Amino acid sequence: MEERLRILLCEDDENLGMLLREYLQAKGFNADLYPDGDAGYKAFLKGKYDLCVLDVMMPKKDGFSMAQEIRTVNSEVPIIFLTAKSLKEDILEGFKIGADDYITKPFSMEELVFRIEAILRRVKGKKGKEVTMYKIGNFTFDTQKQTLMIGDKVTKLTTKESELLSLLCAHVNEILERNFALKTIWIDDNYFNARSMDVYITKLRKHLKDDPSIEIINIHGKGYKLIAPEVEPKVG
Repeated sequence: MEERLRILLCEDDENLGMLLREYLQAKGFNADLYPDGDAGYKAFLKGKYDLCVLDVMMPKKDGFSMAQEIRTVNSEVPIIFLTAKSLKEDILEGFKIGADDYITKPFSMEELVFRIEAILRRVKGKKGKEVTMYKIGNFTFDTQKQTLMIGDKVTKLTTKESELLSLLCAHVNEILERNFALKTIWIDDNYFNARSMDVYITKLRKHLKDDPSIEIINIHGKGYKLIAPEVEPKVG
């Protein structure tokens, strides 16, 4: 029997939290509910979770602060934010921290489960890719460990950074179409996901700055291009 996936659910609205937990469990997940970010983070450190669903406005520790702390110990676990806020600045702040998705209240529980399943499919698909490593100029990019290494310097990438860099490497010195990348990694090419991808492109540029022969350029109206003198894929 396949093991049920574990979800860390942090929601300070007791009624909503109980409804979400019961619905997730009915859909085949193991969901642990915590009423504040402090208790949720302590639970994260003790348990092994496949995905986190975090309310942004919580007592003791808000969702953004909790996510930042989670990212310091685990850069891969998917994170979905729940919030009553719909301001673009708040949504972009969530993506900068490393969120995989962002749902504004009120929302349907069916939509939440759909988004959870979509993210988990992407994570599972990423693990099944054949190319395990790329040689990018002086960098070595390990797609399975999600690391970027140059000399003795090793940078741990987030899941989104790794997925985006993998696409760029697969299209090295060619245009990676913006809509294709959005639909491949984020499923939806809406405004917020597009802005989120811009944030991750900026992060990748910073990670790659130690080799001046490599750059990621914008192709206006089309997408991005990874310029590199050498990219060698290794199949595992």
